[in-house]
Amino acid sequence: MPIVPFDSLPDSSRVWVFASDTELTGAAADTLLAAVDQFLSQWKAHGAPLRCAREWRDDRFLAIGVDVEAENASGCSIDGLFRTLQQLERTIGSRLVGGGRVFYRVGSAIRAATRDEFIERIQRGDVRSETLVFDTSVTGAKAWRTQFEQPASSGWTAPYFGS
Repeated sequence: MPIVPFDSLPDSSRVWVFASDTELTGAAADTLLAAVDQFLSQWKAHGAPLRCAREWRDDRFLAIGVDVEAENASGCSIDGLFRTLQQLERTIGSRLVGGGRVFYRVGSAIRAATRDEFIERIQRGDVRSETLVFDTSVTGAKAWRTQFEQPASSGWTAPYFGS
């Protein structure tokens, strides 16, 4: 099944978000996206092609979506996606798989920090309640579209502000 435009996926679609610890542009981004497109064009679950899409945002964030109304990804097919991205990490020189990082905006730049570093930056006043924070744990297309980037005091980091 061909890859579809991400905006054609229904809101109920399953999404995985991968965040690069460095900005990826030029050849590195081209390499990543070409390899992802190649993988997605052949992605299957139990032999059935998946209706899937990808979206690349802010030179950092890769969202992979699967229309679960058409066919759901299986554990093995999801493992294949993760393996493909882990193998690409060496080629592009950036980490995509793995958590523990907080991504937030400072002006037009996106910064990454560990949770402890993020909390320290809040305490110093470098990160404020209106700072835009990205929620890489969203798992649905609707959440990706509407809740992925929010003020720090509104999203998953709200407890760090005593809310």
